[in-house]
Amino acid sequence: MAETNHRAGGPNPSSHTATENTPLLFPPRNDTPAIEEVLVDNDGDSTGTDVDPNEFDLMLSRTTSFTAIGIETNPQESSMLRSSRIHHHAKRGSRNSSRVSTRRKSISGSIRSIRETIEDDDEEPKSPFLGGVGVKRFWLIFGGVLLTYTLSSFDSTIMVSSHPVITSYFHASNSASWLSTAFLLTSTSFQPIFGRLSDAMGRKPPYIFSMILFLVSTIWCALAQSMTSFIIARAVCGLGAGGVMSMGSIITSDLIPIEIRGAYQSYLNIVFGIGAASGAALGGAIADHLGWRWEFGVQVPGLILCLIVSCFVIPNDLGLNRGKKTLKEALSVFDYKGSLLLMATITFFILAINLGGNIYPWTHPLILTCIILTIIGLPLFIITEYYASQPVMPLSLITHNPRGSLIIGNALGAIVINAVLFNIPLYFQAVLLESPTASGLRLIIPSIAASAIGTLTGFLITWTRNLKTPLVLGVSLYVIGTIGLVAMNRSLPNWVYVLLLIPSSMGQGFQMPGSFMSVLAVSEQGEQAVVTTTLVLWRSMGQVLGVAVSSLIVQNSLVGFLNANVVGPDKEKVIEAVRSSVQAVAGLEPHYRDQVIDSYAEALKAAYVFALVVSILSFAITIGIKLPKLGFRK
Repeated sequence: MAETNHRAGGPNPSSHTATENTPLLFPPRNDTPAIEEVLVDNDGDSTGTDVDPNEFDLMLSRTTSFTAIGIETNPQESSMLRSSRIHHHAKRGSRNSSRVSTRRKSISGSIRSIRETIEDDDEEPKSPFLGGVGVKRFWLIFGGVLLTYTLSSFDSTIMVSSHPVITSYFHASNSASWLSTAFLLTSTSFQPIFGRLSDAMGRKPPYIFSMILFLVSTIWCALAQSMTSFIIARAVCGLGAGGVMSMGSIITSDLIPIEIRGAYQSYLNIVFGIGAASGAALGGAIADHLGWRWEFGVQVPGLILCLIVSCFVIPNDLGLNRGKKTLKEALSVFDYKGSLLLMATITFFILAINLGGNIYPWTHPLILTCIILTIIGLPLFIITEYYASQPVMPLSLITHNPRGSLIIGNALGAIVINAVLFNIPLYFQAVLLESPTASGLRLIIPSIAASAIGTLTGFLITWTRNLKTPLVLGVSLYVIGTIGLVAMNRSLPNWVYVLLLIPSSMGQGFQMPGSFMSVLAVSEQGEQAVVTTTLVLWRSMGQVLGVAVSSLIVQNSLVGFLNANVVGPDKEKVIEAVRSSVQAVAGLEPHYRDQVIDSYAEALKAAYVFALVVSILSFAITIGIKLPKLGFRK
């Protein structure tokens, strides 16, 4: 789940497909021409001037990884594009890359050995990396980034297969969506602040701060004694994990020249996929065999190690190319009003749809207040963004095609995939009566499919020069996948359930990186950073809404189906038990158990119908997009 938002979400995010051999990421050899007018035929493909791939390379070089929301919204030429000397070293560094692994030193020793490694490494006269960082020191930094990426993506998906266990433990199964929405909401809303602060204070302080938040909140999750405490801990955890991933991506961009960045970006994408797949697949197994608290406990040693190493190896002046600023100066141009209004409006909306008809009746004062505040907050946010000098969400990007269609279609895709992945483990555990371990293992193959297709999408665009094909394939697979889920019933063979999940996962692999590359290709160079930020922000909001709205549908439908289907003298007792704990379903008498299972199956089908409707809408928006083709490299 990840752009899964995603960061929560996240992540969400996000399946960047660059590799060392992907032509899209090689540096331009000549001055980059301006984007020329492109003629597009009726089928959406260009017939006139192609987009020069050299120009597309420069677009990518001026952005950070698409998993990071908090990037500089005033694009500037980074240090990786300024020095011809760096290009010379990069070539030499790539030839020596096979020796890097043999020169790495273990970081499991004492802090003194880390310092000695840094001092010895700084004496190396020729390093392919930027910022005056030697090879050994770089691998200590980058190794820490890889590990925190893995842990962050793992943490963002562990709720997928284990949330029925945790909510049942606290007897609050009807509040399950908050475990993911709290994480995704904070990771979405606060990431722009990390990017802005890092421009003023350097990369190290916000990176260390976010890592501390991630560590403390992870321990908090492991020790939480109530549902309220756990949800708050997840919110803080989303803030820390989102900061770690965005700052890790920015640090990587600061240190690696564009000539060799493709390979290292692939490393980030690989560990992100491994972490996300492991979280979804192993979360239930850990909850079954060790207890759900150990899902968070196993992350603590790795986070402590990364924190200690990062404190000593990351340069204090990294990212301070334009001089250090005060906190006030950094925030003076930050759209904090827009960010706060966005977060508040989404929060009130989620409160209303999660509590209304589920915990409180729709006429309850709290629900009505949240609805009114949502209605007031939305136009205020739009007005604020209209007049903001550097808006967190530029309105012009979503009101003009093709960028508006790309961004909105991508957000709708995030809604679909998160609605599917959040609810399918509940189907396995409440309808098929499987253990959390078994339900989590069913997600391994779909996770691998999403990661593999995401990696292949970049090559597909390079080989065919066609930006639209992956997008159409992605949304088509969303429609096919959700149709299969709507038709799903509990009498199917076991292998069919896994097969039904693959199309939607493949659709995610096609659409997410395809949208990222397409929106860059149709944007001017000066808009690269803000376009990337807006795309990921909308994707993250899609992740939040996918979980929240589908949970609203399931919980409200479940109440109606239980009241209609459950018959017997213990009806009220049975309904209360199965709504507070999914695990209670298996322990019911056969008569009641079948009635409850049918109710859960019908409620979850309603959520999949919602996902189908959204996927059709995403298809309708995407099919009409007109995109240029990438030209051949000269």
